[in-house]
Amino acid sequence: MSILIDEKTPIVVQGMTGDKGSFHTKEMLDYGSNVVAGVTPGKGGTEHHGVPVFNTVKEAVRETGATTSITFVAPAFCADAIMEAADAGIRLICSITDGIPAQDMMRVKRYLYRYPKDKRPMMVGPNCAGIISPGKSMLGIMPGHIYLKGSIGVISRSGTLGYEAAAQLKEHGLGISTSVGIGGDPINGSSFLDHLELFEQDPETEAVLMIGEIGGPQEAEASEWIQKNMKKPVVGFVAGLTAPKGRRMGHAGAIISKEGDSAAEKAEIMKACGLTVAPNPSEFGSTMAKVLQNGGRQVA
Repeated sequence: MSILIDEKTPIVVQGMTGDKGSFHTKEMLDYGSNVVAGVTPGKGGTEHHGVPVFNTVKEAVRETGATTSITFVAPAFCADAIMEAADAGIRLICSITDGIPAQDMMRVKRYLYRYPKDKRPMMVGPNCAGIISPGKSMLGIMPGHIYLKGSIGVISRSGTLGYEAAAQLKEHGLGISTSVGIGGDPINGSSFLDHLELFEQDPETEAVLMIGEIGGPQEAEASEWIQKNMKKPVVGFVAGLTAPKGRRMGHAGAIISKEGDSAAEKAEIMKACGLTVAPNPSEFGSTMAKVLQNGGRQVA
């Protein structure tokens, strides 16, 4: 099984006919993703990669039944694209776009919270690699061939460390049920906690790898929730052990600004909450293998 997407999930690509949207739509189609529509204002009534293009998301949903969208829209316009998708009834919105202004994301969050919890769209990103359920569907920009189908859930703030994890797990014969890149911005659509809950409920996910970064409270909050609520083993990692305090490191959210933000502090919180912490990025696969060999119990 998988969370969020599978081979039947009908996808609309916002910004499909642009350079990046066109390239990655082709990659998703080649992988087997069920891309049913594209949206580019002014190009409605045309086709791209054999997929019909519409002027609005509402038209695309009405004509194709799409439930999921991915945005390849410039930063200045991406907040409007996300809100348009939500207004059209899209249930899962994945935003790849990097550089969306923080004020725009605050506006998006306020807009999404207008919906009752049971009807609120799930948003993944922005500034993320997307979502992949190996062998079923890819909603993002990751290299699909490195993902082996299996029973390990992966959640990562870093796209490239998510790729590294997939490659290492594959080397150890461990496949992935779903990998979710939540993005590294300080204001993102969903957190570790949102996806941990889904993985805990998924009967075919055996264990989870959670890859965090310096900056923000997400990792600590997720670790405390895991300790109280999760029966499945979780391997954690926090990037940025050598990052100097107060300096932004790559992602907008990756900055140590207060007590508890550093990689070392987050790693200690993870250990205290019962997670096994991978010592470095080259040991994602070996650490997960040790935890599974140990019956899911914490490994020192």
